[in-house]
Amino acid sequence: QVQLVESGGGLVQAGGSLRLSCTASGSLFRVVAMGWYRQAPGKERELVATVTSGGSTNYADSVKGRFTISTDNGKTLMYLQMNSLKPEDTAIYYCNQRGYSDYTSWDDYWGQGTQVTVSS
Repeated sequence: QVQLVESGGGLVQAGGSLRLSCTASGSLFRVVAMGWYRQAPGKERELVATVTSGGSTNYADSVKGRFTISTDNGKTLMYLQMNSLKPEDTAIYYCNQRGYSDYTSWDDYWGQGTQVTVSS
């Protein structure tokens, strides 16, 4: 099993930057992918950025060129560098890991979320 904890959210003006961090305590047998998702009030959770164990990245069109996902420390840490922030980026941001807890089954694991608020 793995426990995920996000940090780094806060209040920032439009055009500013934030760096979110996700720390994994414990580990899965095999991690398939890691990523960041976000959810605004009354809206569905949406993908922001993901990175696979092979290093492939995927970004939502709305954040391409502004956000960068990265990992280090043997995948126990994950970051989301957010630049040129816009008010529409305001949401709760969630850390995610997809992987195997044993040899046969996989699941998604989520952090508690961190609030990002961008003012105009």
